[in-house]
Amino acid sequence: MREPIVAAVAFDGISPFHLSVPCLVFGADRTQLGLPRFDFRVCAMEEGPIHTDAGLAILVPHDLSALDDADIVIIPSWKDLEAPLPQTFAQALTRAHRRGALIVGLCLGTFAIAAVGLLAGRKATTHWAYTDQLRTLHPDIAVDADVLYVDEGDIVTSAGVAAGLDCCLHIVRARYGAEAALRLARHVVLSPHRQGGQAQFIERPVAPTATTDRFTRALDQVRATLGEAHGLDEVAAAAGLTRRTFTRRFHKTIGTSFGDWLAEQRVALAQRLLETTDKSMDAVAFDAGFGSATSLRQHFAARLRTSPVQYRREFSRQDRAENPRGTIAASA
Repeated sequence: MREPIVAAVAFDGISPFHLSVPCLVFGADRTQLGLPRFDFRVCAMEEGPIHTDAGLAILVPHDLSALDDADIVIIPSWKDLEAPLPQTFAQALTRAHRRGALIVGLCLGTFAIAAVGLLAGRKATTHWAYTDQLRTLHPDIAVDADVLYVDEGDIVTSAGVAAGLDCCLHIVRARYGAEAALRLARHVVLSPHRQGGQAQFIERPVAPTATTDRFTRALDQVRATLGEAHGLDEVAAAAGLTRRTFTRRFHKTIGTSFGDWLAEQRVALAQRLLETTDKSMDAVAFDAGFGSATSLRQHFAARLRTSPVQYRREFSRQDRAENPRGTIAASA
C-alpha cells in the first residue's frame, strides 16, 4: 500500500510557525509511534524560493501539481483575505476536494477554502479575531467562534495558531486511532487531546493558588478512576468548592462543561482499550465508566460517528498492521 500523501500549501508571506504545524505532525518519520510513513510535500503556487513574514526564505520543492494525488491537503494560513484566490490554486483545491481528498484549513487557511465555495452552507471556524470578517465575507457559512476545530467529514477547519496542532492531532486520531495520537502527542510534548468543542481562549486565566491545586488534583483523580461514578457535587467537594463555583471555574479553566469533558475522557479511554486489548464490549464499557455496552455505543455514535465494533475493526493494533491507512470517521 502506498504512503499517504499530505500536501501543505505555502505562499509568500507565510508565518514559519503556521507552516511548521503540519511539518511537525506529518513531515517526520513517525513509524515507531505506530503511524505510517507519510509522503509529505510542501508546495506553493510555483516551486522555488518564497519569503516568510519572519524574514526567512524557504525553498519550496513542489508546485500545485503536488495536490493532484494528495490524500490530505493542508492550508496552514492565508493572506489577502478579501482577494480572490489565484485561479490555479482555486482549481487545484476544487479538484482535490472533488476526488475525495481531505481539505484542512488551519487558522486563516479557512478563508482560502471559503473563497472557492467549499464551505457554503456548512460549519467552520478560524482565529477568533477574524470570525466576524469570515461571517461578513461569507454569510453562507455557519461560523463558530468558540471552538478549537470543526470536522465536517471532508473538510476540517481550526482556530488560530496553536489550535492547528490540536486539529492535526485530531486528524491523526481519526485516521490512525487514539493510541497513535497519544504517542505522537507525548513525543512532541503536546496535550494529548483537546476536544474540538473547547473554547479558543480563556477570558480570565485562573492564577495558581492552593485552591486551584486542589482543583487540579480532583481532576487528576477523576482521570485516574474513570470507571467509577463521578457526580458533579462529589468532584466539586473534592476540589473544595461549591457546585456553582466549581462549574464556573471549570469552564474558565478547561473551556467546556464538566459533563462534556468527562464523557470525552471516557470515550478516549474506551478508544485505547478497543485498540490495545481484546476485552469484551461490556468490559470496555465498565472500565471506561459508561456502565453498559448500550451507553458505550450511544457515545461512540454521537462523538465518533461510528460503533465500538467498527472502531475496533479499524484501529486495533492487529488490524492496523493490515490496514495502515485507516479511515477518517471522527468528529470531536
